[in-house]
Amino acid sequence: MLNRIWPIIIIVASNCFYNICTKSTPAGINAFCALVVTYLTSAVITFALFICEVKPENAFLELSKINWSSFILGIAIVGLEIGYILLYRAGWKLSSGALVANICLAFALIFIGSLLYKEQITLRQILGIGFCVAGLVLVGK
Repeated sequence: MLNRIWPIIIIVASNCFYNICTKSTPAGINAFCALVVTYLTSAVITFALFICEVKPENAFLELSKINWSSFILGIAIVGLEIGYILLYRAGWKLSSGALVANICLAFALIFIGSLLYKEQITLRQILGIGFCVAGLVLVGK
């Protein structure tokens, strides 16, 4: 059970810090400059964790296993980062901007899961979509 909950805790905690930090990015700084510092920090941390996780002699073996997804993920992360910075600079509130974005994401992933991965869309999900649409209407008012 803890194996299923622990990743959710990490995601929620990280997303809270993520949104707080993104909203706190100074308005006067070039957003890409802020992201350079963000990615340098991330690169140093992930490189250190990578080296701690694998033996140095296995580093090249691990790197040889990389496919296209790591590169596209890098592009997607840049899109997420700049999107959230622009979201908050456009005046969205911390409490509603991420909520609207994540509800829209959930809609998209339901259909992507169905189309690309043959996941079934259940009646429960359809009802959930309805509640989310109602929530978006209420948030937007």
